[in-house]
Amino acid sequence: MPEIDRLRDALARPGGESSDFDLNPGIQLPPGRVLRPAAVLIAVWGDRVILTKRSSHLKHHPGQIAFPGGKQDAGDPTPEAAALREAHEEIGLPPGLVEIWGRLPAHETVTGFSVTPILGHIRDDFAPMPEAGEVDEVFTVPLAHVLNPARFVVERRRWLGQWRSYYTVPYGPYYIWGATARILRGLAARVAE
Repeated sequence: MPEIDRLRDALARPGGESSDFDLNPGIQLPPGRVLRPAAVLIAVWGDRVILTKRSSHLKHHPGQIAFPGGKQDAGDPTPEAAALREAHEEIGLPPGLVEIWGRLPAHETVTGFSVTPILGHIRDDFAPMPEAGEVDEVFTVPLAHVLNPARFVVERRRWLGQWRSYYTVPYGPYYIWGATARILRGLAARVAE
């Protein structure tokens, strides 16, 4: 079965929420914390998924690999609207080219966001245009790579004085890790069921 059919089937299966803390059960999260809403677009383009390399000049997460997306603004009526707006701003993807397939469970980030991943299919060709100052590069990764749970590795590093474990799914020169890798790992697990 082609990856695209497997993705659509996976959306019908239940999946749980995830977080940057999944692999770190000993971390104590503050009670009553308020998470800010955000959304990202898992943009399927042919048999590939679009990712970005964030600008190395950004204050938060410089140079990291990410989905197009960001915080949900007051003018965004839904996470889907936020993800499409951000994808248009960051990579020049016209919202009308995207067929929304559905939402994945929310992901809590260490930076205090509740990120809703939106799975969508790009119906036609377009020329990605990285937003100067925010995105250094737009690239694609084969779905076969990121939908294979065996490609994911758990690594760890020191964070705020503690060891923190996280998923990675490197591809060529791109070190895909953190929330992006965790969201892809959850999707891969659903597809593999």
